[in-house]
Amino acid sequence: MRFSLARKRFKDLTEQEILALAISSEEDDARIYRGYAESLRTEFPGTAAIFDGMAAEEDEHRQRLIDLHQRRFGPTIPLIRREHVSGYYARRPVWLTQNLPLERIRLEAAAMERDAERFYLTAAAHTKDADTRNLLGDLAAAEAGHQSTAEELTSTHLDDQTLATEDDQARRQFILTWVQPGLAGLMDGSVSTLAPIFATAFATQDTWTTFLVGLAASVGAGISMGFTEAASDDGQLSGRGSPLKRGFASGVMTTLGGLGHALPYLITDFWTATVIAIIVVFVELWAIAWIQNKYMETPFFRAALQVVLGGALVLAAGVLIGQG
Repeated sequence: MRFSLARKRFKDLTEQEILALAISSEEDDARIYRGYAESLRTEFPGTAAIFDGMAAEEDEHRQRLIDLHQRRFGPTIPLIRREHVSGYYARRPVWLTQNLPLERIRLEAAAMERDAERFYLTAAAHTKDADTRNLLGDLAAAEAGHQSTAEELTSTHLDDQTLATEDDQARRQFILTWVQPGLAGLMDGSVSTLAPIFATAFATQDTWTTFLVGLAASVGAGISMGFTEAASDDGQLSGRGSPLKRGFASGVMTTLGGLGHALPYLITDFWTATVIAIIVVFVELWAIAWIQNKYMETPFFRAALQVVLGGALVLAAGVLIGQG
């Protein structure tokens, strides 16, 4: 609350401050577009060229705004940015969007254009100077036309084959970096923890002890799988992507895979907890089969047979060991 009260309301901005805000906003947007371009240039050069073109347009807008400011108010531009204005739209930092899929980055750029158009329309309504109002209106139209510009740039740099290739490459990279390590972790967490959890459950019939064993096994397996995945391949030669991302995906999914059938043992009644845990196990195994079918193109029934049969055998082994 303290920070919002320290901000200036948009309706209280002077015309000089509105121009200064527009200048800084155009500068920020150009940098964001160039950040997109640099992060995509190696893998998606066609899309990177689109963002280079959009950044160049933002530079042109900024220069027109600076020229108008110099004519009206002189060369000294007040320092005012988005974060100084209450209710002003914010931009996502580029480092937060680098991990987004290619199509999502394109959608983020489209949202930027819509935000900028609304800003210029609102700003034009708050100015009385004819030249300023005219320029802001022109820039609003330009931002609205950015979609057309993007389409023109797309036709220049992204033919159908290039677009299909980039989209296919983005999907492949997503699978290599996130899906494969996550699936391996989910399989390991779901299957490897079955025996110790159900062996403990049937040996002690103590739900709290079983939960603690399951928690320890899940967290331990998650840490182990995460570090193993991150250390096994730096991704430079294999093209599998950042080892930190892969390690995170593997570690988190391993932990979740084990916790799924450990959490029911927070229920104090042993048989109620066990029945629910077994149901959860089969849901986990079918989920693994579905992921294999969707992303790895493994026939569903073959994947289901392999995963469910293997999981059932491990589950049976745990029960038999616990009863022995």
